[in-house]
Amino acid sequence: MGKTTPVTSRRALLRALTATPIVVSTAIASPWDEALAALHQHYDDEPTSPLRSRAGRKLSRVRYHRAESFLPDRHPRLDQDWPQFLYRAGIAVQLGLSSHLLDVGFPDPWCARHIRLHVAKSLTYANATGLGHDCPDMARLAVVLDPYWKWNQPRLFGEPEPDDGGFTVEQVRPLLRALLDRVHEVTGHPRPPGWRRGQKEGRS
Repeated sequence: MGKTTPVTSRRALLRALTATPIVVSTAIASPWDEALAALHQHYDDEPTSPLRSRAGRKLSRVRYHRAESFLPDRHPRLDQDWPQFLYRAGIAVQLGLSSHLLDVGFPDPWCARHIRLHVAKSLTYANATGLGHDCPDMARLAVVLDPYWKWNQPRLFGEPEPDDGGFTVEQVRPLLRALLDRVHEVTGHPRPPGWRRGQKEGRS
């Protein structure tokens, strides 16, 4: 499933952003401006420079907890409904990636306007800003899930489902778990209430 870069690399980059208390209006240069400039040009996005804030950090934590709650494993019946399984998988992944982007200082309105429901694009921006989740299988799954709403669309009789890339439930589960574990690791957000109980019961 590929490998990730050490968490210390991301935290080292963020050290400059957290050397002083996080405040809403403190202007601190982003260590990823060069990488982001290339992505903005590639996607033709409005430029933005991440700026960390307490409000962004708080919203990041909420997004991570919501991502955990959307994991398909928390809803065993979805094993029998592949499109809905992938739909919830897409939501969980996008929420997890959003948690990272908000934590490093991306404005939420910018993400809503430019990234929207595009999972693969969100993963690219996240990895460019220190997530370090360079997993080829996750990158391939992100393309399958992009945009995730397509897995929740009603189909006319005989209309084919979107391409699932040959993935199975058994293959997707560990990829989702590894991504959210990485988000938890790099953001430092606590697990949501009840998470350990869910782990013990095999629900997440």
